[in-house]
Amino acid sequence: MEVITNTSSMAVGELISQTIELFTEVAMEAKNVFVEKESFSELASYMNRIVPILKELNRKDISNIESSFIEILNQQVKVAKQLTTECSQKNRVYLLLNCRSITKRIREITRETSRALSLIPLSQLDVSSKMVHEVGQLCENMQRVEFKTAIAHEMILEKIESGIHERNLDSSFANNMLVSILQALEISTERSSLKKEFEDFKKEIENAQLRKKEAENIQMGQIIALLERADATCSPEEKEKKYLTKRSSLGSQPLEPLLSFYCPITQEVMVDPVETASGHTFERSAIEKWLKDGSDKCPLTMVPLDNLTLRPNKTLRQSIEEWKDRNTMITIASMKSKLSNPLSESEEEVVSCLKDLQSLCEQRDIHKEWIVMENYIPILVNLLGSKIREIRTHALVLLSILAKDSDDAKDRIAKVNGVIEYIVRSLGRRIAEGKLAVELLLELSHHETLRNCIGMVQGCILLLVTMSNSDDNQAASHAKELLDSLSFSDQNVIQMAKANYFTHLLQRLSSGSDDVKMCMVTTLAEMELTDHNKLSLFELGALDSLLNLVSHGNPRMKEAAAKALCNLSSLQKNGIQMIKQGSVNPLVNLLCNHTSSPSLQDKVAAIIMHLAISTRTQNNNETGVSLFESDGDIDSLFSFISCTRPLVQESLLRSFYAMCQSPLASTVKAKLRQNSEHEQALVLLCKKDDTQVRANAVKLFCCLTEDGDDKEIIDRMGLQSIETLINIIRFSSDTEEIASAMGVISNLTQSSQLTDSLLEADGLPVICQCLHKEMRNGHQKNQLIENAVGSIRHFTIPTNLNSQKKVASNGVIPLLVQLLEIGTSLTKRRSSICLGQLSKTSFELSRPIPRPLGGLFKCFSSQLESVCRVHQGICTIESSFCLVEADAVSPLVTLLSDPDYDVCEASLDALLTLVEAERLQYGSKVLAEANAMHPMIKLLNSNSSTLQEKVLGALERIFRLLDLKQTYGTLAQMPLVELTQRGNSRTKSLAAGILAQLNVLHDQSSYF
Repeated sequence: MEVITNTSSMAVGELISQTIELFTEVAMEAKNVFVEKESFSELASYMNRIVPILKELNRKDISNIESSFIEILNQQVKVAKQLTTECSQKNRVYLLLNCRSITKRIREITRETSRALSLIPLSQLDVSSKMVHEVGQLCENMQRVEFKTAIAHEMILEKIESGIHERNLDSSFANNMLVSILQALEISTERSSLKKEFEDFKKEIENAQLRKKEAENIQMGQIIALLERADATCSPEEKEKKYLTKRSSLGSQPLEPLLSFYCPITQEVMVDPVETASGHTFERSAIEKWLKDGSDKCPLTMVPLDNLTLRPNKTLRQSIEEWKDRNTMITIASMKSKLSNPLSESEEEVVSCLKDLQSLCEQRDIHKEWIVMENYIPILVNLLGSKIREIRTHALVLLSILAKDSDDAKDRIAKVNGVIEYIVRSLGRRIAEGKLAVELLLELSHHETLRNCIGMVQGCILLLVTMSNSDDNQAASHAKELLDSLSFSDQNVIQMAKANYFTHLLQRLSSGSDDVKMCMVTTLAEMELTDHNKLSLFELGALDSLLNLVSHGNPRMKEAAAKALCNLSSLQKNGIQMIKQGSVNPLVNLLCNHTSSPSLQDKVAAIIMHLAISTRTQNNNETGVSLFESDGDIDSLFSFISCTRPLVQESLLRSFYAMCQSPLASTVKAKLRQNSEHEQALVLLCKKDDTQVRANAVKLFCCLTEDGDDKEIIDRMGLQSIETLINIIRFSSDTEEIASAMGVISNLTQSSQLTDSLLEADGLPVICQCLHKEMRNGHQKNQLIENAVGSIRHFTIPTNLNSQKKVASNGVIPLLVQLLEIGTSLTKRRSSICLGQLSKTSFELSRPIPRPLGGLFKCFSSQLESVCRVHQGICTIESSFCLVEADAVSPLVTLLSDPDYDVCEASLDALLTLVEAERLQYGSKVLAEANAMHPMIKLLNSNSSTLQEKVLGALERIFRLLDLKQTYGTLAQMPLVELTQRGNSRTKSLAAGILAQLNVLHDQSSYF
């Protein structure tokens, strides 16, 4: 403590003013100290409380009172100012290591300041009782306050003291201590910062040594010696030079231990030697057990011990450790030659050496440093190329141990050519070896150079992604941690994404710079993704980021984001999610925005198409998701088709087609049918030169005419529209387009007006030609055949005999008969309808049988043409379209047993044309001979009431013929009885009538 300043020449008032100013300065400077901030903060708070007291005294007349208190206060505040200046200017490491003394000085300043306050003669001054109480309370608080070293600082000091006491020479301990110190002081732990701070600390020690006591100098010297073992405090070259100099002086043969190194009890070299009161030294654990067992005598002399105190024999312990270190250095150096040439050694010898090295590493960290400085790292890396798995795994383990917490080891590893390639090879081997490899890579990733190399090795990231999905939790965790470490590089992130690991790509997509976002979204847009990948990306949150980019990014970014969304939206589940999250309106706005580039519009239209397609495959049991929020949206988007480019037109047409097949199809179809402008636009699109646009327009047109709800369309369709469809059939090379055009015609409701329009457009020969061509090519079961036959129905209506004759003259009837056997269910049904309609005019067209010639020429009147068994005239396929002549009866009868009731009904309708009016007797016999009665009667058990009614009507007429009633009446009785029980009112009545006709029921029965 400095000598108290002589103030005799200075007025007391001036001294108080100076002291007030110093107190204020110290309170301010206390905020800038590096250590013990809490203690300084508390000291500052006391000084701030003293200032108003001194100001009050300065207003009083104190010329005649004892002023020693102000001299003490002035002196203490100067000491405090000096301390705060030191603690805000000196090396921070030095300050931390002296924090206990700093705390002690704060405590002394506070006590002396309190004593000075207590010397103020308040009783001689005219001050208030409140001020007297306040000064007394302040003095008491300042006397009682306990200033303690900060907990973090105290822990560091205790660890350093423990390390010095235990002679911990490991560099890892020194590394950890130095890092802890710098972290406590909030200093960067970069290597350059570490070294600079340590050098400044040593200079501070040198400057302070002249002022320090010898004990303190020794302690600081020990601290420096300990911290100098940290990697950052001296260069690896300096450490290696010191090590090699020492090792070269040791010789090449291990030394036997001195006798004094052995414990007399255990007969083993001691680890923790302690000395008893007898002056003899033993291993601590052995002598403690000896004493615990009840003996109070020296184990060597058996002389009673004066006391049982055990004192550490530090000198002997140091000698033992120096002997161990010497032998260990020699041992490490001696194994090097065996591992340098593994082919000259046995596998067992190499593995044994590796195990010995690992054991040494686990004993003490200093051994790891010696192994590194013996230049074992290139040798171990070379062993990673061994064909023997056990050698590779031990080499991986050793490299991991050496690299852990050692920048020097990592630097040396980085200098070995191909080291990462060697490790990556192990990464792809069995899981046990792969785990060791990923652990090593994870440790090496803390080194910037090595981390940069890891991602550049071909296949590394793919192997890491594969391991991240491993069933081995530890391996998977390490792989993910390493992938996180490698995510510093955009190229690594791209490689991860290409390996289906999207976490970091999506993070950059949402929070990266514009350039990074552009890079990531471009990568995503160009990738070929599996459905699983597409789903994963949406689950990880890709949708929000991509929608944001496609809405608010720059033009290039919008296009890339749209391309990526187009790819992802092709998965139905993703499409539904996009619709539910309100993606449609922003996309439609972007599509219709005149500032959107053509390329962007193309991609956005394709996205909308995917969303529409996703609605098509919804589960009918769930609430349907609609692409549009209102009917107006349907009109707006459809109207846009006419004023945009072909590629967009194609996508939007496909969108509407998909919506017309969704659970909400009826709403979309109804809206499109109601608007004549939409139909006109669609017809115009059917005339487009662009084949894809035209084909999709026709396909949508076909869809709108399905369901039989086509009245609005038929009313507005003119000859021009019909001609457009016929021309497509005539000239298109696209089978699907032709089928769709025929589908439109096929779906339209039959009418004489429509038939006339089709004839005028010369449609029949075109359609017939297509049918012939497809039949020749063996495509009997495709949609084109179905729609061709459906279109031919319009030409077979009984009211237009002219069109019927043209059908026959085009050779269609034999094809229809053939299709009864080989077509699809729909084709069979439509063929049956065509044949049935043709058959209705057969009776009228059947030529009467010519009268036989009489007289002289009677012998020449033998009939040259056979008589039709049904129509009782001359019939041919071309002239009367007769089912019998066309051999259609048998296949039609076969269709009565078809599982599709619509097919059964159509074939039944065709067959019943043979038993109409006067043809009943002849037609019934033909049906009976064709075995039609059994399947007809069987249809009474069907679930179709319409079909049942038609069969009942037919049976009622057929059973008017006695022979048929007798033959088949019994067979029909049971189905008829069942119908009277379970049928509707109409079928019950009809069934009862036939039962009465069969004399099973009385005609007065309640069924009538």
